[in-house]
Amino acid sequence: MSTLGTIAILVGPDYEDLEVWYPKLRLEEAGYHTPLIGNGEASYHGKWGYPATMDGQVADLDPTTLRGIVAPGGWAPDKLRRDPSVLSLVRSVYEQGGVVGTICHGPWILISAGIVRGKRMTSSLGIRDDLTNAGAIWVDEPAVVDGTIVSARVPKDLPAFTRAMLHVLSETR
Repeated sequence: MSTLGTIAILVGPDYEDLEVWYPKLRLEEAGYHTPLIGNGEASYHGKWGYPATMDGQVADLDPTTLRGIVAPGGWAPDKLRRDPSVLSLVRSVYEQGGVVGTICHGPWILISAGIVRGKRMTSSLGIRDDLTNAGAIWVDEPAVVDGTIVSARVPKDLPAFTRAMLHVLSETR
């Protein structure tokens, strides 16, 4: 099956169910391959109990094979940002011009990867100060695009988020 490229979706314990599955399905519908990528376990359960079986592990992924990466929210980003291989992967995808999408608490990963300074972004209100303190320009909008970084606030913003992701993907590479 021919695809438009691969967009990895980071998953960890207590991920926000909708923020993984909605973009995954929409991106697949548009023609992208969207593997779920973890950092150790074979599967994880979301905050609302939905299981996710990993298609691969972060440490085994070659960033040059990716068109982009998605860092969903939930409580998973707090765990994922502690893994140097996750941060290296996100930083590499960003530095090679790939699209980096993030929702809700997902920007914690981008903060720890050191790629938010000077970027206009949004997030859950709960981490607004974290983004601001890391040098981002926080705005309260459903979806925000700054270069190849696409951010959204909360699950209700997922339609705007995926439209923005697809738009940026159509303009890159």
